[in-house]
Amino acid sequence: MGDQAPCGMLCIKVNRVKPYLAMVSLQFGYAGMYIISLVSLKHGMSHFVLAVYRHVVATLVMAPFALVLERKIRPKLTLSVFWRILILGFLEPVLDQNLYYLGMKYTSATFASATVNVLPAITFIMAIIFRLETVNAKKLHSLAKVIGTVITVSGAMVMTLYKGPLIDFIRSGGGSHHQGTTTDSSDKHWLLGTLMLLGSCTGWSAFFILQSFTLKMYPAELSLSSLICLMGVVEGAAVSFIMERDMSIWRIGFDSRLLAAAYSGIVCSGIAYYVQGVVIRERGPVFVTSFSPLCMIITASLGAVVLAEQVHLGSIFGAILIVFGLYTVVWGKSKDGRLSSAPSLALEKSGAQELPITNGDRSIKFDGNDSIDGADGVVSLKIQAKSPITQGT
Repeated sequence: MGDQAPCGMLCIKVNRVKPYLAMVSLQFGYAGMYIISLVSLKHGMSHFVLAVYRHVVATLVMAPFALVLERKIRPKLTLSVFWRILILGFLEPVLDQNLYYLGMKYTSATFASATVNVLPAITFIMAIIFRLETVNAKKLHSLAKVIGTVITVSGAMVMTLYKGPLIDFIRSGGGSHHQGTTTDSSDKHWLLGTLMLLGSCTGWSAFFILQSFTLKMYPAELSLSSLICLMGVVEGAAVSFIMERDMSIWRIGFDSRLLAAAYSGIVCSGIAYYVQGVVIRERGPVFVTSFSPLCMIITASLGAVVLAEQVHLGSIFGAILIVFGLYTVVWGKSKDGRLSSAPSLALEKSGAQELPITNGDRSIKFDGNDSIDGADGVVSLKIQAKSPITQGT
């Protein structure tokens, strides 16, 4: 008996830490995807084709696990759930990813990963609109969520509107001899790329919100992830055939294009959709989006070392604001969770039981110390709708 208590406490602690470990691991996966995808795009791969191949791989990998592991718990696919899956397949696999790839192509992998930090703020605003989050102006933690959201959006605006001087961490002032000739073209597309990245974040936030509602109707994470990837292939292919008329762009070999499709499909679509679905059911969509600053730090380090990307002062200053505002939101969210769980814990400790009365608007509570007389231990209640409650034998 003595050994069971420590094991039970250890299991409880592991279960509490699992959502954090899962989301941190996903950020490392996303950081690798940003770098690999940008390399493939620079080698001429179409972002439309990359999004389609990515979800082809994700569907082939996730579908067998969904068919086997969830064959007994998979609910019936209703028309309402099917329409939601169609929308989910468009929001993230088509809208979000194509806007993101194009925005990253016009800016940089580091800037793109930093812009994604506005995702929690957009998700928080949408969660309030759809009543997944509540705000009480009299509570400090609720105000912290609002203030943090404003700071996060301000940081994104700074990154968008202010580029600033170049900060050279690794190279020592040499730079490229052709930097002056490419600056004008880069500046012209920088604002357009940033707007595409913000549109990508909006689509991604809408995906999280709708996924949260869909999981309540279809609580099978693996099956839902597989269906989303499959719909992403169908809808993405339709968009690709409209936007890209050259059929030669669909050819890929054993190079960075195949690596980008395989890596992003397995890690960032199949596994990510499943893990995010599990964590969303437990902690909510705002918690899932609160780990993006870690991805920004990882991607910035890899981008500066591997791709020799340029980092500007505006990006650094805006990223600092985003991180500060984001973790203000996370602090408020954590206090929200503790306060909401306190009443239920107090009720369990008090041992009070509540008997609902369906014939009136009141209820009777019996404490654990109360005694019930009678041979059979039965209490009969005589209730009248408009008269005081009386207890008889």
